[in-house]
Amino acid sequence: MVDETDLRHLRRAVELAAEGLDAGDEPFGSVLVGADGAVLFEDRNRVAGGDATQHPEFAIARWAAEHLSSEDRAATTVYTSGEHCPMCSAAHAWVGLGRIVYASSTEQLVGWLREWGVPGAPVRPLSITEVAPAVPVEGPVAALAEEVRGLHARLHGLG
Repeated sequence: MVDETDLRHLRRAVELAAEGLDAGDEPFGSVLVGADGAVLFEDRNRVAGGDATQHPEFAIARWAAEHLSSEDRAATTVYTSGEHCPMCSAAHAWVGLGRIVYASSTEQLVGWLREWGVPGAPVRPLSITEVAPAVPVEGPVAALAEEVRGLHARLHGLG
């Protein structure tokens, strides 16, 4: 169940997504929160430079692997504006991070792109649970999914 604390961190992830879009990048943002509620790391997409692997969720996995014990990683929550792609889902699972809460789902993004006539990603759009079935996930969160939709519409010149 998504509570007020979750919503606060999720809103920050959406803010980071907007910052990415304003900086000329794709609108995705993520926040890593420890078991004590402290924000440990946050980032936004950085793929505009040509490296399509520069997703914030992947950056979180790399940071966590370097800075946290396996026990601390398992107790974290990752808040993200959009459901992890397959690459990021796999990285999350391999590093042993905990729960994921996302504002908008892969299914929603695929639907929006289809509706707008925008080609999809170069990899199959799988849900987190299809790639990493043991990772606990919550989302989408309707209160923020429409805001994320608006960011993606802006990215594609539709808003």
